[in-house]
Amino acid sequence: MARTAENAKLLYEGGQTHVVMGALTDAGDHIEFRSAASLWSDKSGYSPTIRPNGLVSGGAVTPGSANDTVGVAALTCYLAGVLTSVSAAPAESITRAVSTDTHVINSITVTSAGAIAVVTGVDGTAFAETRAAAGGPPLIPVGSIEIAQVRTSSYVAAAVETAEIFSTVGTHQERWDYPLWDTNYSNVSGGALGYAGIEFQAALPLIHTGSITKAVYAEYYIPIFAELFETADVKLPETSHSVSSTQVYGGTVGASSQSLGQGGFTAYLQDGISDSLVQQKDQLLWWKFYPDRYKTSCALTQGKLGITRVFPAGGNIQATCTISATEAASEVYA
Repeated sequence: MARTAENAKLLYEGGQTHVVMGALTDAGDHIEFRSAASLWSDKSGYSPTIRPNGLVSGGAVTPGSANDTVGVAALTCYLAGVLTSVSAAPAESITRAVSTDTHVINSITVTSAGAIAVVTGVDGTAFAETRAAAGGPPLIPVGSIEIAQVRTSSYVAAAVETAEIFSTVGTHQERWDYPLWDTNYSNVSGGALGYAGIEFQAALPLIHTGSITKAVYAEYYIPIFAELFETADVKLPETSHSVSSTQVYGGTVGASSQSLGQGGFTAYLQDGISDSLVQQKDQLLWWKFYPDRYKTSCALTQGKLGITRVFPAGGNIQATCTISATEAASEVYA
């Protein structure tokens, strides 16, 4: 028996719900951080804002004028998603090790309240890179930002030397934009819709109390779907495959390639000008297509809407619509 899409339904992103800046959740690998939403909008003006805790500008640490002190330049940083300005601190005291253990690391930090603070590690007989180990850097309080480390190997009071100050990004300093990340506007796996969020290009270090990463904050918009009535002939963005061959002595050598095709549909309009669909042309939107409106299975895609309108003298005003996506449509079964 032939099957048709007579009871099909096409929905588009007709609106958005705003979600204020809030913390994302570490998925457990310290790379993927998720929101509570399944989808994020990327329509112009509604794209997510990502703000991991970290230094934005300034904050250079230099030797102080007195023994065992450093100066910290004025800086800006993101704290809990808010761009925060921190005044310069010209004479921050560090703590040296006791006589039996000569090596100690002091971390120069910005607290969650936006103040400069020094956190001292455990004394040791040599420097270590393991957090909270003897001679290693300390764990930083949750919500704080590390901007530099001061490593001293003598218990005798003295001026801090430039060579004892370390501020390598990713090792001694937390920047808001390191490591870089990719935005996942959706997450479909095995036919199930997961959570939108971001994915860092490398795992965030576990340098905060409790061996956790820095906090990652985001502000985003959740799509609100509206049904498009009087539509037909939906075509999903799909991956197609092709084979090419080159003749060689004694035979041929083949190669396969793939390309992403454009999706689309036909829409019948009221006047072709004031229709809500027409107002969305050239916008990047989410789309849901249900082959059977009485079932939960659907295809999900995000693509830019293109419209070519026709105004016949004796027929229906209609538009040939295209959906230009960067990924093939995903199947969602529940």
